Order: sequence, then C-alpha cells, then structure tokens
Amino acid sequence: MTRALVIGEALIDIVERDGQITGEHVGGSPLNVAVGLARLGRDVDFFTHIADDPRGRRISEYLGASGVALVPGSTSARRTPSARASLDVTGAATYEFDIDWQLSGTPEISPPVVVHTGSIATALDPGRLAVEALLDTYGVAATVTFDPNVRPALMQDSTLARERIERIVEVSDIVKVSDEDLAWIAPDTESVDLARRWLAMGPALVAVTMGGRGAFAVSASGLVRVPARSVQVVDTVGAGDSFMSGLLDALWSLDLLGADRRDDVRRISPAHVEAVLEAAVLNAALTVAQTGAVLPYRATRDAALRSTS
Repeated sequence: MTRALVIGEALIDIVERDGQITGEHVGGSPLNVAVGLARLGRDVDFFTHIADDPRGRRISEYLGASGVALVPGSTSARRTPSARASLDVTGAATYEFDIDWQLSGTPEISPPVVVHTGSIATALDPGRLAVEALLDTYGVAATVTFDPNVRPALMQDSTLARERIERIVEVSDIVKVSDEDLAWIAPDTESVDLARRWLAMGPALVAVTMGGRGAFAVSASGLVRVPARSVQVVDTVGAGDSFMSGLLDALWSLDLLGADRRDDVRRISPAHVEAVLEAAVLNAALTVAQTGAVLPYRATRDAALRSTS
C-alpha cells in the first residue's frame, strides 16, 4: 500500500465578507491538499501542529471524516491556529494569521511515496527548520512536492522569504505555484522565465496556475499550457490546493511518484503533462464553484469529467 505524507499547517479560517463574519471553516493549505488527496481515494498521513481544544478537535474530526490519518504528536500546540480570510467582490481572499508553528521528531509512519509541504510550514520559524529536515529524511525514497503559497502577512523580510522558498525548490521534484506568488517573489520577471529558472535548480516539473487563464507547466520536454474550465466562480478559497491535489493524483495514476520514478518524471512527455494539468484544472474548477475550500471526491470529479468529455 502506498501512502502520501503531507506536512504543514492546519487552522480555522474565519471568513469575512463586507465586514461581516460569514462562517468558520477548517483550512490551511497543506491540510487542504491532504484532504483533497484522501477524497480522491489516496491514503494520506498528515503531520501538523494543533491543540486539543474545540477548534483542534473540529479539525481532527474533519480530517477523519475525509479519510486522512492525523499523525501522532500533531496535537501538542497551546492553541489551534486561525486565519481571518477577507473576501473582496471577486471572491479573492486576503489573510491575517494567528499561528504558532512548531514541529518536533520524525513521525512513525509507513514510508510515503510522496511527501508534500508548503505555505506557512516552510516560511515560519521555528517549525520550518523541522520541515526542511523531514524533507531531507523522506526525500531519499519519496517524491518531494512543494507549493510556496506565499503569505505576505507573515513574511516581513521579503528577501529572506524568497531565499527560503528557493531553498525548498532546490530539493523538490515537483513544484506548483500561482502566477500571483511568482509576481510577489520576482516582480520584474515573467512567470514562464521564473518557472524555467526554478526548473534548472532541480525540480523535474514546475506547474503554474493562472486563475481564469488556466495553467502551464515547464519540464525537460518544454512548455505546456491548458485553459481554465468554464465555471461560475463563487470564491477562490482552496483553489490552488485543489489543483495541487489533482496534480498529485494524476501523477500517482501514471505511476510517477516515488524516488525510483524521478528519472521517469524528468522524461515526462508533453501529452502526459497536458493530461496532468487538465486533471488539476478540473479539480480546482469544482472547488471555486462552491463556497469555501470544498475539495471534490473522486466520484464527483469523475462525473464532471464524463459530463465534459
């Protein structure tokens, strides 16, 4: 049995629109990826830092209901993190965070075929150092995947943040990033050019999301673009995480995960890159058509695929 390990923050999103709180939802970019993979039928372990308090128990229950295994040692925080997500008229979110990010030890789990991380987990001290160490540990046998999912509100030193992001890029096999994040990381560089520079640093595949303009990826086989799915956008919360889940699931289906498949990923054909991107774009489209980070189940995703084929 092959499993994924996702490492990163879990929190409660407090959603605000027009100055009014409209609800509280379980969130966190890595958590969403873990849930998205599990809902697509993958076996997933999730290592995080939450508290044994009402919000933490809500997160634990949500993970369990989605089929994600919470790694022992993940509930040692003093309080469960939260993020206030303010939605503008287009449904795009900006965030304010209350989070204490720490990790310790190496999880006692089955060896994963893929280890994913990103966002706050790789940016915030002291936990980011533990994340980097875990990537070194698991990267010996697993595919390492990364989504920087930039949070400027937590990155007061932008130069240092960029250095930390590129350090993780160097040890990653697959990187997913949004064009908005790339614009923050290197405002004077075109997205395609920066993606290619990252590719030269070590990854086998760099995928870039562009919202309503679709996505593209660069690999040794060149540049591949796919359009966005036509959908009525309710909000964009969780869209990138849903894309990441769909991307990993598609690579998993092609048997391209695991350290012994690294050379195969480097030789991936443009046709396979296109198929992987299309699966990821569809996953994201199903999420933005709903309120909040609702990651699709495989049955829902497959039904949507059949209806558009």
